[in-house]
Amino acid sequence: MARKYKLTRPELKRQQDLLRRFTRFLPMLKLKQQQLQMIVRQTRAQLLAAQTALESSESAFRPWAAVLRDRTGVDVAGLSRPVEVRTRVANVAGLKVPVFEGVDFAPISYSLFSTPAWLDRAVVEMREISRRQVEVEVMSRQLAMIERELTRVVQRVNLFEKVKIPECKDAVRRIRIHLGDEMTAGVGRAKIAKSNLTADESTIYPFPVEAEVDLDVHGVPVARIDDDGGNDRGNDGGNDAEATS
Repeated sequence: MARKYKLTRPELKRQQDLLRRFTRFLPMLKLKQQQLQMIVRQTRAQLLAAQTALESSESAFRPWAAVLRDRTGVDVAGLSRPVEVRTRVANVAGLKVPVFEGVDFAPISYSLFSTPAWLDRAVVEMREISRRQVEVEVMSRQLAMIERELTRVVQRVNLFEKVKIPECKDAVRRIRIHLGDEMTAGVGRAKIAKSNLTADESTIYPFPVEAEVDLDVHGVPVARIDDDGGNDRGNDGGNDAEATS
């Protein structure tokens, strides 16, 4: 995989900031993941209970199916069809989901004297079945939204924990190694330059700066002989000769 960062100090600071950000957000994402997992389990249990109640209501209504084939002149299916579904929006771990509250049906308008006695009971049973069907639909939509959000959070947790944070740590490590190598190389170059400068100065000035150096008439350094012989003695002999003459 190609490297997507530069080996510079600004890039090191940027990678460190990203690492701190990912490390700070990861615990919050894990907490949200745990909350959503708990809510998914609760919603699944509630949905299963609603589906069981719906199946029970449908089983209880099966004996009425044969009776409804009788022509009563009343639209039983229309009377049992909800005209309005009442829901509210709930905040579940930062996610807005619909929550079922109830259904409204059209008012009964048929004559109680010209219809069979079992019609009232049949309408009540069919309305209960319709209400439970709507409740199951709303809860199924709610569960789908929560599971979709849980999948997204799990993907983000895996992205931070297994991709982004290791990449930032590796980038910080590589940049620090590169900068350390550059610093070591710079120190080595500085020492070499200092050694070369010292060698050049020793070539220009062959005598120590602190030592006293005699110069001739042309300003060229000459060696000094400190013993009593040599030049000093010769000078003394010359002076004695001049005094004798």
